[in-house]
Amino acid sequence: MTGLPAEHGEGPATGLPAERADVVIVGAGPAGLTAARYLRDAGVSSVLVLEREAQPGGIPRHSDHLGYGLRDLRTVLSGPAYARCLADLAAAAGAEIRLSAMVTGWAGDRSLLVTSPQGRRRIDARAVVLASGARERPRSARLVPGDRPEGIFTTGQLQNHVHLHHQPAGTRAVVVGAELVSWSAVLTLRAAGCRAVLLTTEYARPECYAAVTAAGRLGLGVPVARRTRVTRVIGRDRVRAVELEHLGTGERRTFACDTVVFTGNWIPDHELARLRGIEIDPQHRGPVVDSALRTTAEGIFAAGNLLHPVDTADIAALDGRHVAEPVRRYLDQDRAYGPAVRLRAQPPFTWVAPGLIRPGEVAAPGGHASLWASEHHPFPRVTVRQGGRSIAERRLPWPVAPGRVCRIPWNLFSQVDPEAGDVAIGLSDR
Repeated sequence: MTGLPAEHGEGPATGLPAERADVVIVGAGPAGLTAARYLRDAGVSSVLVLEREAQPGGIPRHSDHLGYGLRDLRTVLSGPAYARCLADLAAAAGAEIRLSAMVTGWAGDRSLLVTSPQGRRRIDARAVVLASGARERPRSARLVPGDRPEGIFTTGQLQNHVHLHHQPAGTRAVVVGAELVSWSAVLTLRAAGCRAVLLTTEYARPECYAAVTAAGRLGLGVPVARRTRVTRVIGRDRVRAVELEHLGTGERRTFACDTVVFTGNWIPDHELARLRGIEIDPQHRGPVVDSALRTTAEGIFAAGNLLHPVDTADIAALDGRHVAEPVRRYLDQDRAYGPAVRLRAQPPFTWVAPGLIRPGEVAAPGGHASLWASEHHPFPRVTVRQGGRSIAERRLPWPVAPGRVCRIPWNLFSQVDPEAGDVAIGLSDR
């Protein structure tokens, strides 16, 4: 190891109890647990999963509704059942899942500092997979002013509050956001006996799929206020109301509620990647990776919603399946990587993952690149350009829309020239 600066743990870390593993996976969500299972199935001897929570499974473990497992397990499960299934499959394959184990830093290139109820120790790995996922930005990060009463949540906080701690959540809620996760919050509120009376979105169209939005409005009776934002929270001890502003007219009104749930607006849990000096994408804020999910630090890989915040749990799990083979090859000293070309998102796209392509290498997970858009386009024609010329175009059979990942076929990059510079991905005017 080359060693890292003192703030990463060098010095005091040398006196810590140490252990070794072939692969250490940080995070026991869908991506991390699936990666552990497939690494063991590929013959990797020792696979250790470190999870800071007391239970494995990530976000699905407290999302107590159906909709999980379709793409990876070919079945439909509730969130908790899906989390248990992934953990059981990883354990049955021979992976070790260590809970309440917080990775706090680095003691070397692939050496992690870990704090758990058993104390502080150093774990040296031949390869590391970062699968720490993403989190919603809370009210404070969204700079929503007003009072500081009880009754304000993110979706994750709400689900913990209701499903894990069995606490009430008020009677009348406003949900900030109209993404898929926003409707998950509506279901959680309903389970707690709280009625969601309004969803708000700053966009002209709800971010979620039209069928889901229609089902939510008709089946659950929840309207969606478009082009609307929350400008203030009102209430002394408990939320009493929110102030809403229409972005088109500037008109403001007060809307009575006793609960506010801030949903979506995701940011990756990227702290470990930043501490290690791994290049971070300036747009989605996760590590820059190539199609094999290698980061810019040798022997460190990344998978799941750390890279594309935020996609469905089963898509994150498929990332875990995909990364297993590149990690195995790395352990077998297969490190003849080709030159990397940068992929760059052009408006209306705001980011693309993976961010690097190595011509002639394996396709990205699922055979697609993932993009995020800031505008709605019902009939998009994607264009790929390099060196000032178009190298591929494709009309997509699905719309591009904010609030959900857009996937484009990886074979659109088949004509990328490793010597011709960055590749730009945008929409054609035609």
